[in-house]
Amino acid sequence: QVQVLESGGGMVQAGGSLRLSCVVSGNIFSIGNMNWYRQAPGKQRELVATLTSGGSTNYPDSVKGRFAISRDNAKNTVYLQMNGLKPEDTAVYYCYAIVQLESRRPNMYQYWGQGTQVTVSS
Repeated sequence: QVQVLESGGGMVQAGGSLRLSCVVSGNIFSIGNMNWYRQAPGKQRELVATLTSGGSTNYPDSVKGRFAISRDNAKNTVYLQMNGLKPEDTAVYYCYAIVQLESRRPNMYQYWGQGTQVTVSS
């Protein structure tokens, strides 16, 4: 069974920083893309950072230059460094991973974490 567990959320003042972590654990063969999403109250879930297995990253304009995604493949962990936080960054942040479970089977499966709350006060 695969588990995706986020940590690092909390409350911070505007202009501050937080670092989110997400660990993928269980019986897995490899991990493909690892992304971070967020969902604010009353809004749709939105993609905030993408990191491919090859190391390519992508960000929406709303966080570009302030957020940075990275991964430690040896630890099956992805990070989201968030600097210059704004009140509009307040949301539940979710980790998403595409996982190959067995070397013999190329099927990839999607997994989500339970989310971690980030609150930015003005």
